[in-house]
Amino acid sequence: MSQLPEPGRVTALRRPPVRQSTTVRSDARHTFETFVRTIGAWWPAVPFSAGQERVRDVTMEQRAGGRVYETWADGTELDWGELLAWEPPARFVMTWTGTPVPTEVELSFAALGPALTRVTVEHRGWDAMTEEQLAQDCALPGGYASGGYSTGWSRILDRFAAAIAPSSGPVIGAVIGAEWPGPHHVKGSSVERT
Repeated sequence: MSQLPEPGRVTALRRPPVRQSTTVRSDARHTFETFVRTIGAWWPAVPFSAGQERVRDVTMEQRAGGRVYETWADGTELDWGELLAWEPPARFVMTWTGTPVPTEVELSFAALGPALTRVTVEHRGWDAMTEEQLAQDCALPGGYASGGYSTGWSRILDRFAAAIAPSSGPVIGAVIGAEWPGPHHVKGSSVERT
């Protein structure tokens, strides 16, 4: 979606991507599969969908070119986007049609250890929008211009992390590489949250 700069020339991004991440105690394959196969169970449809409380399920057709869509209780289907890249268990990239102009969302799943995975979202393509479009509300007030998308992706990743974690709850103050007794969800430290 973006042009490459001329060789030897650095071009600053006018509108950088929104990036958020969380770390979960689960291997990368299980984390990826849980994300895509159970998205309809853990995704916070209210407020992060068009159908809100009418949403019955969210489906990812697991292949490049596949649809990502919500299904309402009455059978209505509403597309969220199309899968542009499908590379389990490392990542997928999709168009995102919930913005005034379609953007791209990439989810990556990086193994940090045998049972530790960093899940990162990068939402990009903001340069295609006008200032007015950037300020439009998304699911949260203020849109891109006021941090609505950043906050939204943080909340979505928190919901996913809670869904994949054992019922024991979050780990506070954990450090990568340390032995982690007890709970298995890591979030919020400056090392883990970007």
